[in-house]
Amino acid sequence: MANDTENKTPFPTREQIMEFIDMSPTPVGKREIARAFNIKGAAKIELKKILRDLKIGGDVVKGRRRFDKPDHLPPVEVLEIIGIDDDGEVIARPNVWKEDYEPPVIYVKTIRRGGPSAPGIGDKILAKLRYTGKQTYEASIMRVLGSGPQRVLGIFRPNEREGRVVPTDRKDSGEIAVPLDDHPDLEGGSLVLTEILPGKHFGLRKGRITEVLGNINEPKSISLVSIHARGIPFEFPPEVELQARESKATPMGKRTDLRDIPLVTIDGADARDFDDAVWAEPDSDPENEGGWHIMVAIADVSWYVRPHDALDREAVKRGNSCYFPDRVVPMLPFELSNGWCSLVPHEDRGCMAVEMWLNRHGTKLRHKFCRGMMRSAARLTYDQVQRAMDGYPDDTTGPLLDTIIKPLYGAYEAFLEARKGRGVLELDLPERKIELNDKGQIIAIAPRARFDSHKLIEEFMVAANVCAAEELERIKQPCMYRIHDAPSEEKLEALHEFLEGAGYKLNKGAVLRPRDFNRILEQAKDTPEAELINTVVLRSQSQAMYSPDNIGHFGLALKKYAHFTSPIRRYADLLVHRALIAGLKLGEGGLPPEDGERFEQIGEDISGTERRAAMAERDAVDRYVAAYMADKVGAEFPGRVSGVTHFGLFVSLQETGADGLVPISTLPDDYYVHDAIGHALVGQNRGKTFRLGDDVVVRIAEADAATGSLALRLAGHADITDRDLIERPRGRGKRRGSPGDRSHRHGTKPGFRANPKDKSGASGGGPRGGNPGSKPSAKAAGKKKTTPKKQRKLVASSRVARNTTKRES
Repeated sequence: MANDTENKTPFPTREQIMEFIDMSPTPVGKREIARAFNIKGAAKIELKKILRDLKIGGDVVKGRRRFDKPDHLPPVEVLEIIGIDDDGEVIARPNVWKEDYEPPVIYVKTIRRGGPSAPGIGDKILAKLRYTGKQTYEASIMRVLGSGPQRVLGIFRPNEREGRVVPTDRKDSGEIAVPLDDHPDLEGGSLVLTEILPGKHFGLRKGRITEVLGNINEPKSISLVSIHARGIPFEFPPEVELQARESKATPMGKRTDLRDIPLVTIDGADARDFDDAVWAEPDSDPENEGGWHIMVAIADVSWYVRPHDALDREAVKRGNSCYFPDRVVPMLPFELSNGWCSLVPHEDRGCMAVEMWLNRHGTKLRHKFCRGMMRSAARLTYDQVQRAMDGYPDDTTGPLLDTIIKPLYGAYEAFLEARKGRGVLELDLPERKIELNDKGQIIAIAPRARFDSHKLIEEFMVAANVCAAEELERIKQPCMYRIHDAPSEEKLEALHEFLEGAGYKLNKGAVLRPRDFNRILEQAKDTPEAELINTVVLRSQSQAMYSPDNIGHFGLALKKYAHFTSPIRRYADLLVHRALIAGLKLGEGGLPPEDGERFEQIGEDISGTERRAAMAERDAVDRYVAAYMADKVGAEFPGRVSGVTHFGLFVSLQETGADGLVPISTLPDDYYVHDAIGHALVGQNRGKTFRLGDDVVVRIAEADAATGSLALRLAGHADITDRDLIERPRGRGKRRGSPGDRSHRHGTKPGFRANPKDKSGASGGGPRGGNPGSKPSAKAAGKKKTTPKKQRKLVASSRVARNTTKRES
């Protein structure tokens, strides 16, 4: 018999896997990759981890369970015509493309005589593609497949002969002409959905208004823009509403009676859905002196939302609830989220509960799950509980202070010791809250209070989530893990270089743990660059997601973690509840055996809906902030550089946290080079440097509530117009915009000359002309493309990550 070791193939490196994907003429699946490298058994888990890393890092894209390079499209593809650029060339994009990745730029070749009829905006075409450069293709039309109406959300502006619709998407700058006949009484400022009419149009795009949503000047419209722009489902189908209305109180049945245990809910003052309750007491076991007995009870959503019914189908489509300053778009209808599934005080509610026993150091000794009936003793707020502990109890918290609140804090102190021992990543970044009046108008943007009462609930929820993951492994049930991978090698390399330049040393080459980052954060604490260091460390982290394959949670320093504590607002938690019910034989509503096979796809889907919600929430905040700043145009504010790109500086205002762009063209006179590693724009002539974290004073130049954009200028520097900045060379050569000349459309220029007296060109030379001594082109410099959309995501990453961190519990 041959020795098995002779048939073993070395596990491939990331580079070898990427090369295999790159060399394949068509997208490849995980199965083909495993077969090519003879990967079998448990090694497939490591392959899946590498593919996930490559996808998160943008090195590959995934569609229909197949992997490909982000800039690869098949030789023939269905495209959608999306617009015409400034040079009159038709622009298309793939008909199917995930929002997570920047789509390639596709230029459609001019129609030949006798060829297919010219397509219009919104039309679908079948085209041959020729790769012409990084993320750029040239398309030759094979067939026009027909019209696919493009709908645009915008603001209506009346005109004498026809109306105009100005898109709310900041990436779409072209107005749309609409007839006035269909809506003769429509007011200016109305928020409308417009269908782009098919066909080729000269001048403005033509469209027709299909729906009037409100007026942009009404406070409620601000969130509506973000909801529609991100495609957030916000109306429940009739069958879903009917099922919710017909719901009734949970029967006692064989549930464990927990109604004598004084569980309490602790939430924000504006919360309306209460899905978790907590309780603690000193452990009476003499062998566990100083230990704690605690309980976390969670609303039993699985009793009402059964697998594959109308409520379930809608819940998985939404994935999660979305939270805006003025409203919540819930995952479940009001009758459940604020009714039968909300743990309102003094009313019987079905629940899933976990009891835990801790030692005095916060280490869990054991746990036990049950399906019970509880009755909340009180609805408390974070502020109330904290004031009671600080010596200022009110009528509600006074009677509960010694028997309920103080034991909760005692268990929390034990949890803190355990948290410190395992080395959780401790980032310290400020959050701000938008405050609205009764009319929904923004009145202030204030720092969000952060009390020990917040941290108490977070620690209780994290502990319950760990128990859920451990229990599902014990009973051999499918688990939807909440996973968070360690930072990628590429991000760590960039972080190493930045920290070294800032005078901090992060061990290189070693296996890093969260405590290694904490050491850097502690060194930076109370220094001028503390917020900068926190931001850069945050941006180096991977993104958390849902998966049936466990790799642990790096940020929380946990080997097993699953979301269990918020089934009202997260579908992942509902799946965990169902798996526990099925595995522990706790009655109806458990997970069907075949549903476990769908966990991988569901995990990808709900990770996507979570990102969609985060982007919509961020967009709404941007729009609210822009509306708040609209009457402050011309005023000056202190700020801090929160993002550095090749096209300018993003600055976060210290008072409000609002983010705005200072274009590179308006910076003090110099030739600026983007130092990506150092997060800086460096002036080559006068040495002026703008770095991430720098304090600056800026002037509000423009605030647009419709798009959420804030244009800023450095105080003390006059604006420089585009005409003064850029004067294109008039020499002969390839026509600007021809397929052979794409230099002005993609690639990151290494510098920009912000000088009205210098007429040598915006980039100081390169392929579009200029003086012989100009800076090298972007291609020569080897810089990757960084689009405004990507930079916008980068600037907001700290806010999104903080939102995601809040979702961890």
